[in-house]
Amino acid sequence: YYRGDTLPKDFQAEMMVVQHYLPKSFPFAFTNSVHCSHLEVDVTTGFIKLLKHWVVEDCGTVVNPQNVDDQVRGGVVQGIGGALYEECIYNDQGQLLNGNLADYLVPMAVELPEIIVGHVESRTFESDLGAKGAGEAGTAGAPAAIMNALNDALRPLEAKLTRQPFTPQRVLEALGKV
Repeated sequence: YYRGDTLPKDFQAEMMVVQHYLPKSFPFAFTNSVHCSHLEVDVTTGFIKLLKHWVVEDCGTVVNPQNVDDQVRGGVVQGIGGALYEECIYNDQGQLLNGNLADYLVPMAVELPEIIVGHVESRTFESDLGAKGAGEAGTAGAPAAIMNALNDALRPLEAKLTRQPFTPQRVLEALGKV
């Protein structure tokens, strides 16, 4: 029980407890994937249109293929959001300026490309079923594939982007048009 208002004004009431649990073994099976993204860049507007995205994921034994495919697609969509749309914008006072879905952009269904999912099944011995995580690799792999495809498209124009999200404004800045 703590009532800070009953303590003397100059009294500093602090208590800190730190505990770490280290298991004897740490069974953790990482998922792996490879991604490829195909896109078009409009060099007049800076708009990026995703045409198709491929992902092959190794999540160990695939127990339910449809659920796993959809989980992988969900991770890819989250990665697309991070690569092309999502950004927290703050003013000089630290106030969030785009704190609602009218201003904070996320990918919409009509903006998404066809996402083709494939699997490589390499069983892990860290779980009884031989399954690993599924979907996480889409979140990390998709932005990298999009960045590589974007920079490949812009290479003949000697432009390069590395800062996400890859907005039309940033594309035009990289092209020296703004």
